[in-house]
Amino acid sequence: MILLNKIHEVLSGLYPVEINKVEAVTDEMFRCTSAEEEYFARITNYKSYDEQLEEVHYTNFLFNEGLGVSQAIPSINGRAVEKVILEGREIFTVLYKSAPGAHLPKENWNTDVLKEVGRQIGKMHRLSKKYEEVHQIRSIKDWHENEEYAFLKYIPVEESIIRDIADEVRSSIKKIPRDPSNYGLIHGDIWLENILVDEDLNLTMVDFQDCEKHFYIFDLAVPLYSALEYSFIGGGNIIEYGNRITGAMIEGYEEEHSLSPEMVEKLPLFMKLKEIFEYSLMHMYWDKDHLTEEQVRIMNHVRMRIEGNHSILNT
Repeated sequence: MILLNKIHEVLSGLYPVEINKVEAVTDEMFRCTSAEEEYFARITNYKSYDEQLEEVHYTNFLFNEGLGVSQAIPSINGRAVEKVILEGREIFTVLYKSAPGAHLPKENWNTDVLKEVGRQIGKMHRLSKKYEEVHQIRSIKDWHENEEYAFLKYIPVEESIIRDIADEVRSSIKKIPRDPSNYGLIHGDIWLENILVDEDLNLTMVDFQDCEKHFYIFDLAVPLYSALEYSFIGGGNIIEYGNRITGAMIEGYEEEHSLSPEMVEKLPLFMKLKEIFEYSLMHMYWDKDHLTEEQVRIMNHVRMRIEGNHSILNT
């Protein structure tokens, strides 16, 4: 309660918004309610000040170009990212206007919706190219420079099979020739939970905190991984479901941005990268000495899939 009161005080002094109530959504995201609108404050030093500033400039550009993303509200000082002191440490805050729409129930992630997801991702990448034509990217890193891709640092030495696979996948992707048609600024974390949908099928993508420079196709691999891992609820064949939604997302994507056959062929490789990425994060963030039964189950499930070279996507 003391921290929420302090956050309320800090945000009220920084932004031209009359905030009546602050509630914690996660450790880094806070819902801020005013008399007329709702906002979300991101308070974190997960990324540096310069990285966050560049990310917000990019997402505000996307917003101004008509893409469904959250709009960042400048502070009374005209800053997109503010430095604040909370509990004796410097931390950074960004205030976003609440995005329209809601999270869809699992059973509603059908081919029509996922085709629209693909189309919006394609539009985002087309706008990313436009943004990079006039803005030099100085702080947002290439994917392989980010700590989350340091697989061999976090996957235990005794897991030699997974380490070898992880190293091979990472190296294979780094060797792919890159150019402005296939590589640039991406969202980086388009889980279905990071997509809001309204009743007219208008989408809003949120949480660009993992924005990075990467092959564009990785932004398709992540929602496909998310749909296959969490949103298939039976009533059919999951392999057929995977093929249907993959085709739908690619079809939607190509309405806005080109995708070469060579990159489409590499989609399973990027799905494998995402799978190893998630497995490495388990070692990076979970307390290995106090794993819950559910964490052990998830880790073993992914471990067996990687070691057995089972693809989450069969095309």
